[in-house]
Amino acid sequence: MASIGTSRRSSGRVALAGLLALAAAATAAQAPNPLEGSSWKAVELAGVRVPSAGDKREPFITFKGGRVTGSDGCNRFTGSYELKGESLTFGEIAGTRMACPDTAETERRFQGALKGTSRWRLAGGRLEFYGATGKPLAVFERREPPPAPAASPPPLQGSSWQLVRFRGGDDTTLMPGDKARYTIAFAAGGQLTARIDCNRGRGTWKSTGPGQLDLSPPALTRARCPEGSLHDRIVKHWPSIRSYVIRDGHLFLSLMAGGGTYEWEPMPKTPVAPR
Repeated sequence: MASIGTSRRSSGRVALAGLLALAAAATAAQAPNPLEGSSWKAVELAGVRVPSAGDKREPFITFKGGRVTGSDGCNRFTGSYELKGESLTFGEIAGTRMACPDTAETERRFQGALKGTSRWRLAGGRLEFYGATGKPLAVFERREPPPAPAASPPPLQGSSWQLVRFRGGDDTTLMPGDKARYTIAFAAGGQLTARIDCNRGRGTWKSTGPGQLDLSPPALTRARCPEGSLHDRIVKHWPSIRSYVIRDGHLFLSLMAGGGTYEWEPMPKTPVAPR
């Protein structure tokens, strides 16, 4: 009888331990993301102090809605990340591909930090990224993002652009023979009109956050454009456009996975005919 009682008590302890483990796992799964909603500016990259370059060239990263956005000091980026306890890894990152010679070294170190990060920690109010070496790949200080203007329309709404050039991920540069044959206009209500060389069409656009852009496949006419046209390339790339930035008066639309960037300039205003 004593052995039976001992066995029952042992089984009860095992069952209790199992329930406690399940409860702990459930609590961990429901734990809030400590980085969600925070924004950080880089102050040190690969052991090198980040030089001050003003707010417009400040390398930073923001965690919001389960994604990251920010700047490497020149180009804007957006992408995914996964955080589990002290583990932190970044997924596919899409960004613009502008050339900024004065910040090239900062860009390289920042991009290297995102690729090499495997864990993180908060120490003394600073966010630190670590990789395989155990030394900080990047050190950040908290950044207070500027407040968004209330009830303001998306910055693309009401704008019209014509194509300047396409710069591929391999630095190949293609320019249209006639800029006016490649245009895009962002209307209110998420409506979009476009001319892609010999074809015209309509579609929709949506910006779900700063620098983020989703374009529906445009419904185009079906004329056959001449040899050397950028038509087929643009139509192929259209669904892969994921982010944008307006800099120095030009619009830059970037493909996912570093596939390249389309640079656009404002369409010239049509002069009003005299009455």
